[in-house]
Amino acid sequence: MSITSLGYIGINSTRQAEWEGFATGLLGMQKVDQGGGMGLYRMDDRKQRLIVTGEGDEDLAFMGWEVDTPADLDALAARLENAGVRVTLHGAGLSDQRHVARLISFHDPDGNRLEAFCGPEIASDPFLSGRPISGFKTGSLGMGHVVLHVARVEGLLHFYRDLLGFRVTDYGLTPYPLYFFHVNGRHHSFAMVGSGRKGVHHFMVELLSLDDVGQGYDIAQQRDEGIAYSLGRHSNDHMMSFYSNAPSNFFVEYGWGAQIVDPASWEPFETTEGPSTWGHERLHLPEDNPVRLKMREMRHKTARDGFRAPDPQPNCAWLDAVVRAE
Repeated sequence: MSITSLGYIGINSTRQAEWEGFATGLLGMQKVDQGGGMGLYRMDDRKQRLIVTGEGDEDLAFMGWEVDTPADLDALAARLENAGVRVTLHGAGLSDQRHVARLISFHDPDGNRLEAFCGPEIASDPFLSGRPISGFKTGSLGMGHVVLHVARVEGLLHFYRDLLGFRVTDYGLTPYPLYFFHVNGRHHSFAMVGSGRKGVHHFMVELLSLDDVGQGYDIAQQRDEGIAYSLGRHSNDHMMSFYSNAPSNFFVEYGWGAQIVDPASWEPFETTEGPSTWGHERLHLPEDNPVRLKMREMRHKTARDGFRAPDPQPNCAWLDAVVRAE
């Protein structure tokens, strides 16, 4: 019944034209022609990875989590229902819309909608990026990751760790609680920030080349308020990235070079560095904002201490092709 990857995400937004320009012209996704008010975007051979609903309040609409088989989906549904979580089994209408064979939905304790599915549809035509990029790191690692604001981390730990089976990769407690969870070799497919708020903080897509990220950074700088966090490197997953202001009220992280973990042997631990080894200046906050100042001081301490993350694992074109084919 294990969840194996983040398959897709949905965003509630009526800003379809802005999302199309952002998703294709900056991120490099492919717009999929679709009737109705939704915007659909590809990142690889899947028929869709990002769904912009055309309605709602400019926030996360749902997260789609993949399992391997119908039996795994049934087992997950039974486990949730036995724990008192209401589960809805959807028919062909929504399954066809999501381009999957079977689909259930439920909500976490903060009210975030989750969907779990099996049997994703594979497109017959090749992926065509919206701008020249090397491609996205997906395959068995999934679409990327999602980070949520949560009212209380303690209230959601049981749900994601014990009910859904997400495994803690690492966590930090300063300046606020941060928990990172893996469901495959990606360092984290999900994380939560104990900010006392609710909603999406950001989602991340990972590229196959650092130049893709650098060129995206140049493109983002040409947009009004296009850069939310400056280029930097995280201390826990070691990803080099920047954050852009999305058309809705959250961020998108655009990165390269994150470490791959071994789920079978990984032991969770508390991190005290960072959260960035360098960079990631919070440009969206006022210069004298306490959070911006605290984050700056934390990475300056990391610099004084001489913390070094390991070099990224080299890109291997053959291995990347195998992962994408899985």
